[in-house]
Amino acid sequence: MLQPKRTKFRKAHKGRIRGVAKGGTALNFGFYGLKALEPNRVTARQIEATRRAITRHMRRAGRVWIRIFPDVPVTKKPTEVRMGKGKGSVEFWCTRVKPGRIMFEIDGVGDAVARQALRLGAAKLPVKCKIVTRLGEATE
Repeated sequence: MLQPKRTKFRKAHKGRIRGVAKGGTALNFGFYGLKALEPNRVTARQIEATRRAITRHMRRAGRVWIRIFPDVPVTKKPTEVRMGKGKGSVEFWCTRVKPGRIMFEIDGVGDAVARQALRLGAAKLPVKCKIVTRLGEATE
């Protein structure tokens, strides 16, 4: 699974995901892409599950680009532990996704295969997604 090799700080504040994506809103690599329509945190496990679903449907033909990287540590205290005594240990890594962000891109497969692969991948993510193409945005 994806996670940073090293970070400047071990733990991060929760924060809020506000506004729309500033960058990463256009297709740069593939012909088809998966665009987020709402803000949310996407975990490294969800990214990996999506990648597997997409590549499995494409039968390892074509190419997949992952445009998001989980660089935010999420901490959690153990169960049945009283309040206080500091922040919990890092449980998993995630990324903050804003509306308009292209999360995955694919190329090298037919139209029907690409759309179905991205539809299967979108089912693994906690955000509503739209399938977009180089020609324009699709109504999915």
